Amino acid sequence: MPISNSARPSPAIHTQPDDGTRQLLRWGTIILGSGLLAGLMLVTMLGGFSPTGAKTNSGWFALILTLGCIPFGGLLLSLGVAKWFRNRRMARLG
Repeated sequence: MPISNSARPSPAIHTQPDDGTRQLLRWGTIILGSGLLAGLMLVTMLGGFSPTGAKTNSGWFALILTLGCIPFGGLLLSLGVAKWFRNRRMARLG
């Protein structure tokens, strides 16, 4: 007796668990964008900077924010991109 289509098991769908890739991409982009925005504001609206530092108090805050957010956000974003490529490769290989 042949097996009907409804009795056949469906093929397994390979889904990856939520491993934090989306969060890394999201927060890396947000933090990197905040650092770039702070740097742009430092140069254009907050008095700029010289070899000895920023020229205003708010410029110092923007400088500190820029120097903290750009490296950290860049690392988070690069880790997220690497995980995204890895997940894509794993899904393609099965």
